[in-house]
Amino acid sequence: MDAIKLIAQDSIKADAPKFNIGDTVKVSVNIREGSRERIQMFEGTVIAKKGSGVSETFTVRRISYGVGIERVFPLHSPNVVNVQVVRRGKVRRAKLYYLRDRVGKAAKVKEDIR
Repeated sequence: MDAIKLIAQDSIKADAPKFNIGDTVKVSVNIREGSRERIQMFEGTVIAKKGSGVSETFTVRRISYGVGIERVFPLHSPNVVNVQVVRRGKVRRAKLYYLRDRVGKAAKVKEDIR
């Protein structure tokens, strides 16, 4: 068991980005297509964070052409190149699953002015 913990400690990113639920983020993801690699951006609202340590994940939701798209990203994955906070959100919940039922302006999160 200790060997697994040691391997997991090596996989944790030291410069893990700091963001919260409700924040709008731009996630840079490394995409492999055959022998080629490219970086794809995914921008949306963080609706959930789950887990701890090496298995920590976060869910980002965005609306594309009227269809809601959610992606779950492992925080410490080598494929997640960068997470940039676009704007801070003002929320009072740990999970924002209620945004799935909302459309248009009702699906927006208020900005937190600090």
